[in-house]
Amino acid sequence: METLSQCLEDYLEAIYIINLNKKVVRVKEVAEFLNVKNPSVVDAISKLAEKGFVTHEKYGYLNLTEKGSKSAKGVYKKHGEIYKFLNKVLGMENDTSEKDACGIEHYISRKTLDKIVKLMEFLETSPEGYPEWLKNFNHFIENGKRLKS
Repeated sequence: METLSQCLEDYLEAIYIINLNKKVVRVKEVAEFLNVKNPSVVDAISKLAEKGFVTHEKYGYLNLTEKGSKSAKGVYKKHGEIYKFLNKVLGMENDTSEKDACGIEHYISRKTLDKIVKLMEFLETSPEGYPEWLKNFNHFIENGKRLKS
């Protein structure tokens, strides 16, 4: 699969998320979502279109191509798994988990991400719920002390 810059991945993911929620995507909505100006979006969209990730009608809708949709889903899934790990295992606040996941998603290796996904599957499918060691760890994070056994 073709490698995109961190910036272009962010645009692709934004289009995907907006599309999930609204079905149609315009430049203005991407600009608002990413808190950037319209010309920045237009520039990124033209690069994504050149690479075959999106189609765009001038002053019209943005659409992900099959290639773009596949790539965007991958970035979105990666982001979600990292967010879940930061939030559920490390006990990070929602905003911090979101911001950090957005940064980490661009640099994490496939091997590391796979291990995080497996850890989360293991924790979430435990018949007893989250294991005792994780509860103890979160208590330690909050209080700087271990729970007494």
